[in-house]
Amino acid sequence: MTYQQNVHAKNKGVYGKKLFITIATMLLTFCMALHPHVVNASSLSFSDYQKNVQAQLRQNRQFQSADKEAEVIWNSPQEWQPKVPPVDGIKKGILLVHGLGDSPFSFTDVAQKLADEGFLVRTVLLPGHGTRPEDLLDVKLEDWRKILETQAQTLKNDVDEVYLGGFSTGANLVIEYAYAHPEVAGLMLFSPGFRSDSWFDFLAPVLAWFKPWILSPESGRPLQNNVRYLTAPTNGFAQYYYSSKAAQKVLKRKPYNKPVFMVVTQHDSVLDTGYLLDIFQRRFTNPKSRLIWYGNAPEGLTDTARVFVKTDYLPAFKISQFSHMGMLFSPENKIYGVEGSLRFCWNGQTTEATEQCKNGAPIWYSAWGYREEGKVHARLTFNPYFQWQSSIMQGVFED
Repeated sequence: MTYQQNVHAKNKGVYGKKLFITIATMLLTFCMALHPHVVNASSLSFSDYQKNVQAQLRQNRQFQSADKEAEVIWNSPQEWQPKVPPVDGIKKGILLVHGLGDSPFSFTDVAQKLADEGFLVRTVLLPGHGTRPEDLLDVKLEDWRKILETQAQTLKNDVDEVYLGGFSTGANLVIEYAYAHPEVAGLMLFSPGFRSDSWFDFLAPVLAWFKPWILSPESGRPLQNNVRYLTAPTNGFAQYYYSSKAAQKVLKRKPYNKPVFMVVTQHDSVLDTGYLLDIFQRRFTNPKSRLIWYGNAPEGLTDTARVFVKTDYLPAFKISQFSHMGMLFSPENKIYGVEGSLRFCWNGQTTEATEQCKNGAPIWYSAWGYREEGKVHARLTFNPYFQWQSSIMQGVFED
């Protein structure tokens, strides 16, 4: 090859690389425009991350009420600080991760309790959430992991001790992260989604390819409310399944010896609660760890010193049984409490019972799918034991 030919070949290679980079950049920009729910959170402070998410919510959310700004706040990442900061600064921080279809609002009551105990508390919004259920059609588990990783590292820069908390799918994410990062000081797990009670959950990744929705958006079922989705595309369940398998994998590896606070309800309509009890007793070995079990004393209970059982049948509150989500909220919560503005009437009842609930009929509360002759059941969205539960949580993490 002559000198001129060699130079031409090199220039051609350089031009080719530049062209490739240009095209790749254009494609990336185009894809981000198509998928506005994806937030590039790398290297962002929490404040910048929060502002970016709120800007995207204002632009892309399917609003459910006239108070759009309130919906933006409820669905965006938030921060709580102690009302009276310690003289030597805040030492402990916790990052809380919501579940599939949910939002940071899940932790509005829990977060305040933790802040009252001296924690710097932050929440995240998982990609695909907060806007409209359709934004879960192509989200990936890795998108969720990235948000957790980035904001956990950001929190680590601001406090001496980092704790993590998760609800349902969020608990899967934090347990996997905690096993990989020994510096995590402890965990708070609400209805942890380590294993579904469905024998066919493994089909979700396959179904997602040719059946985007298990329940069609045209079915008449409400799609979302002010603070969460009420249905999700099949891909959302597929990513939950992947997260549960990842959680099971790390839990099999070895015991977790940091303090764990865990809450489970016997009548959870989603989870294998027997498996969760077994995991707590065998894998969460720290003597300070506590499991609150709402329901009857379960079969297989051996660790009576660390497992607290409370009945979930409370006629005084017209509660037949506790639900997957109810333990997170105080009875005083303005949206989900006893006098809250939202009532979950779509609860696996008959069509007649659902309509009665929507029209203001007297109701009882339960988990999804529970029916009893002569009673109309809405979903239980508050926890009468919330103050007591918070005191147990405090004991697990006090110095």
